[in-house]
Amino acid sequence: MEQSEIILRAIGVLTETQEMVRRLNEDTEVDIDAGEAQLGRLVTEVFPSVEVPGDATPAEAGQAVIDALMPAAISLVGAFAFLFSELADIHDTERTEIKSTDLLRTLALRLSNTDSSPGHGPDPDLDDDL
Repeated sequence: MEQSEIILRAIGVLTETQEMVRRLNEDTEVDIDAGEAQLGRLVTEVFPSVEVPGDATPAEAGQAVIDALMPAAISLVGAFAFLFSELADIHDTERTEIKSTDLLRTLALRLSNTDSSPGHGPDPDLDDDL
């Protein structure tokens, strides 16, 4: 899974979580399992299956798992860190006219556009036009 796709999926998780929190604050019935399911699907899709040889020592098995899962963990954490940074930048600059949902939507649209251009990752200045 490409990094931009992971970021797009993370946007979906954040958006869904934000909606759940809004509904909880309104004392509306919320299906919390649905939010966990989306995050669970993302984690399941990002992390690969790991096969450890039956004759591997515990140290070799541990290293095989680390080697297989570390790139995915870094990608997933990087996606959420990127989104946090974008949201924090808007907050810290006191740009109150921009709502977090609008920023997430804008980021999703721009990332979707970069996905259609092979070899291009997310633009580090995604919120310049906001």
